Amino acid sequence: MAAGAPPDALGRRLSCGTDYGTVRYVGSVSGTTGIWLGVEWDDPQRGKHDGSYEGTQYFKCRHPKGGSFIRPNKANFGVDFLTAVKDRYGLNDKQDVQYGTGNTVVFGTKTVEFVGMDSVAEQQRQLNKLVDISVRECAVSHAGQEEEISRTCANMRHINLSKNLISSWEIIIAIASQVQNLETLNVSENKMRFPSTSTFTSSAFPNLKILALNQTEITWTEVLLCAQGWPVLEELYLSSNNITVLERPDNVLQTLKLLDLSDNQLLDGNQLHLIAQLPRLEQLILRNTGISSIRFPDAEFGCKTKMFPLLKRLAINDNKISQWSSINELDKLPSLRALQCNNNPFMDTEKNPETLIQLIIAKISQLEVLNNCEILPAERRGAELDYRKIFGKDWLEAGGHWNPEKNKPSEEFLAAHPRYPTLCLSKYKQSTIAFLHLWHCGSTGLVCFQFLFPLVPFSCAATALGKPIHWLGLCASGLLLLWGSCTELHPSGHCCLRNSGSLPQRPVSMHSSTAAEQAAALSAVGMLSCTPMFGML
Repeated sequence: MAAGAPPDALGRRLSCGTDYGTVRYVGSVSGTTGIWLGVEWDDPQRGKHDGSYEGTQYFKCRHPKGGSFIRPNKANFGVDFLTAVKDRYGLNDKQDVQYGTGNTVVFGTKTVEFVGMDSVAEQQRQLNKLVDISVRECAVSHAGQEEEISRTCANMRHINLSKNLISSWEIIIAIASQVQNLETLNVSENKMRFPSTSTFTSSAFPNLKILALNQTEITWTEVLLCAQGWPVLEELYLSSNNITVLERPDNVLQTLKLLDLSDNQLLDGNQLHLIAQLPRLEQLILRNTGISSIRFPDAEFGCKTKMFPLLKRLAINDNKISQWSSINELDKLPSLRALQCNNNPFMDTEKNPETLIQLIIAKISQLEVLNNCEILPAERRGAELDYRKIFGKDWLEAGGHWNPEKNKPSEEFLAAHPRYPTLCLSKYKQSTIAFLHLWHCGSTGLVCFQFLFPLVPFSCAATALGKPIHWLGLCASGLLLLWGSCTELHPSGHCCLRNSGSLPQRPVSMHSSTAAEQAAALSAVGMLSCTPMFGML
């Protein structure tokens, strides 16, 4: 093979300037002299064709314009791991400053700082003292001489190998097997080959707790095969890969606490059932996975699912969830405390953003953080009470009742509002719900109003301010306090009350000289803005 092209060039990763690609062909091209490399580029815009030239197909590309030919002397096939470390940390008689500049790497929501060439301390210039190493974008392509890493960098625990020229998982094993205390490994943005048979085993990662495989083109089947070598793994990042189908992780990933599947097109939310029995999973990131619904069919409404028993944090933002029923389902998760759900179609069904937040809070009983904002106790109480007000009339019309023996809401209502009976009959059972209906009587010019109670329906009304009335007292907030005989209404909206032995049997109109005065009278006791109002006693 011509000079500049290694004997194992086929299938290897290379860089040419700032572009990355994979060698798909090595050999001659008709009508030319010398050896060419046929490259499938990561960025299709770098290419010219699909691997064919003048009618001859030399290699295949996934994109019709993703391939081109370059001469071997234009390709950079990379360096070994230790050479990259020495270059990065200035231990090769020269400091190579052309490599990457980033000193931090983001794992999901966590930022891990790696010691880079800009911040390396003087005492870390000896390789055997380095603990955190970042060789991102340093063209690492292979492990180097056997056991050289273990002899030179014995104390490494955190390694960033992202965006290099690593072609296969075997190269990662060759590096990691020489770092016995390795806890954190980031090999993202390396498009590599992974094992495809069940005979694959590796003991190179006995202490690995955090692994990032974002943008590596790994499939879920390959994840499960490799996971046999990750006995204590706690966090796994698999964003932007070829994961479209999930399988049950039998006897692997049993220590996993965080799983990031964002930017993989799972499409079907039912696939989540296949990973629902991961016994220690606490955080699941499903951002932009294309899912349109979430269901836990093993549990009825009001009951908790056996799926995801320890899941505390869930991210489903940027998906296609259009129905509130999926939010109802999340209340079945026994441990859920934090949710991210922005940018889903169901959020467009409510124009008022505050009401939208209240509905989500009210529907998921144990939620403590919503879209990265803490839910305070007062906010939860307000959300649940407002939820009762908004849908109280629907509940009664559907067969709901304050008496548990008579409470028989329809299946349709329970499917739409599974928490509603709990809020009415359990959590706030000491409260009484009332409806206020206001209307204008055209024949008399009077403003009338009516309270309707689920348990004791009746009508009542008032006279003008300063005149005796017989009805329920009101405070300025518009909430009903108690019933009695009001002898005086103060401008603050409070009522002076005395007990009354009976309630009025027929509506009594509120008399005032003008409609404006009538409205002012109602407004003074906090009622005018509620037409109709669903209040609480």
